Amino acid sequence: MQTTAEYYCAYCGEDNVIFVDLSAGSYQTYVEDCQICCQPNVLYLQIDEDTLDVEISSEPES
Repeated sequence: MQTTAEYYCAYCGEDNVIFVDLSAGSYQTYVEDCQICCQPNVLYLQIDEDTLDVEISSEPES
């Protein structure tokens, strides 16, 4: 099952919309390139198993 979520790029600050695979677990970490500036962001996702709400934080990939 998939849903969409938004995060702000750690480099340019622009809003990005991504697909989230809810079946991949409650805590996910992966690298996603910004759709605007193409810089790699490390995304940390936390998914509430009851409500399926997604929280995302991002930081620059070092």
